[in-house]
Amino acid sequence: MTVARSSIWEHLMGDVDPAQATGPLGAYCFMTGFIDAVSFSAIFVWCGFQTGNFLQLALALARLFEGPRGTRDTTFHRADQQALTSLISFNIGAFIGRIGDRVGPLKRIWLVAGTLIQAVFTMAAAIAIWKSGQASIADDRGDPSWTNVLTFVGIAFMSVSLGVQGIVGKRLNTQFGTTIVLTTVWVELMSDPRLFQIRKAVVTRDHKLIAAVSLFVGGFIGRAILGKIGAAGTLGVGVGLRVLIAFSWIFVPSKPVSR
Repeated sequence: MTVARSSIWEHLMGDVDPAQATGPLGAYCFMTGFIDAVSFSAIFVWCGFQTGNFLQLALALARLFEGPRGTRDTTFHRADQQALTSLISFNIGAFIGRIGDRVGPLKRIWLVAGTLIQAVFTMAAAIAIWKSGQASIADDRGDPSWTNVLTFVGIAFMSVSLGVQGIVGKRLNTQFGTTIVLTTVWVELMSDPRLFQIRKAVVTRDHKLIAAVSLFVGGFIGRAILGKIGAAGTLGVGVGLRVLIAFSWIFVPSKPVSR
């Protein structure tokens, strides 16, 4: 029994081979689309894509100087508040993910624990949205479904979960990038010199395609489930998926020992 426990612990403390982590990383991309489908459907804000949220705040600031004095729009619009909440929370999540630098970013135990942390934050988001009692889908960009304090808490927890995911993915240094933002992935895919070598496998191309397709499918499925059971239920499904992804790291092969 002691030998078995020691073997399990050694396995958990071992480094995974990032080149063999296609499954969990593809699932990470899926979760980006899945969770962003929930937030965008309700408030037209992406909890994972912070470029747009950051630029939105710049536009909000510029609005303060439009028109003559006395007629300027000095209101901090709710959409801008939500974008700021997401931006700050995402970076808090990324900072939390730095724990992996202490443990070891490739260590199996951190990849399991880091993904379970994402699941906990997603669960917190589901509870907050459920308790808010607000609708899940907005009909118009100017009339978001989420407006009360609890929905802001939900947005924050969703963004934190994706922030943790982003740094976990980034530290693995694969073709999947952060598993969050695909703009760089698209550019690198289109500039890949072996893009059209379709008769053989090309890792630099194929893994980027997997990332893009996974995110697309995640968004599609997330929205489909959202329309059936609402935002809280959809996030609950996301919790289950994150737990499955967490334990999938156990089966990723170990990194080859260099000699």
